[in-house]
Amino acid sequence: MKCPICKSSHSVPSFNLWDDRYGYPGKFKLRRCRICGHVFLESSFSPDQLARLYTDYYPRSALDADEYCPHIEKKKRDCWLNGEYASAFRWVPKDVRILDIGCGFGESLGYHASRGCDVYGVEADENIRRVAEKQGFRVHVGVFDPTIYEPNFFDYITMDQVMEHMTDPIETLRRAARILKPKGQIIITVPNSQGWGARIFSQRWINWHTPYHQHFFSKESMGMTARKAGLEILKVKSITNSHWLSFQWHHLLFYPKYTVASDFWSPNCGPVPKKRYWRALLALTHITKINHMITRLFDALGYGDNHLFILEKP
Repeated sequence: MKCPICKSSHSVPSFNLWDDRYGYPGKFKLRRCRICGHVFLESSFSPDQLARLYTDYYPRSALDADEYCPHIEKKKRDCWLNGEYASAFRWVPKDVRILDIGCGFGESLGYHASRGCDVYGVEADENIRRVAEKQGFRVHVGVFDPTIYEPNFFDYITMDQVMEHMTDPIETLRRAARILKPKGQIIITVPNSQGWGARIFSQRWINWHTPYHQHFFSKESMGMTARKAGLEILKVKSITNSHWLSFQWHHLLFYPKYTVASDFWSPNCGPVPKKRYWRALLALTHITKINHMITRLFDALGYGDNHLFILEKP
């Protein structure tokens, strides 16, 4: 099977995965390209299938639009310690026109609006409608469609943990580049499947997140993707949110059976009293900043669980 990025036929099977968060049925084969290091699922989804997948299985349907709370500004020291610069929205300056592709429940939209930005969003999950209507956000609900916007329209485009969800990442970036102003920037964050987490936790690494994540970029495969889209890479950094390691420990503790939603990830499962001791112990590792120090160490070595890429349109 050919690599979707470099088109090489030198991809090899890695292992089989399934939805170990929300219980979506089906098993999926993971492959790794020996040429560019890109990792990908053999399966693909149509736009309609993707919309149903996120609307029916992602937990945002349980969120209350009345309790919507946007991201806020934080001190640089706290952002560093918590690894919050792992989020693309933290790299966007004030007073710019910004499109957030994959805006989730709209927390970043409120953040940008509070900083004087002209804000737009795209989200496949129908649950964003409740927030957009209540907050007055301009959000296109559905797959990303660049024809909705004028060419050379945006100063910044963010894709925060989004590119790994795309069925055709090269075409997605090409379309984004059309509506980006010259010298405008696209800020992308993606899980790093070559980092320490994927190597240590193997099939139970939280960021495989099958079948929602379909692509896992190496530095080489993201570079190829950017060049094919007519973009240049300005910056590459390993920055990981410290909460991710806490999530990883809980993911292992509450690892579910096949087609069963995880007690940790699913909001419908409620608390599990049998594992209170272990949950308290895991909470202690976070309160004492042990998770933070481990995460900062691996980021400093370049083997963190998350990569940040800043691309520019010539």
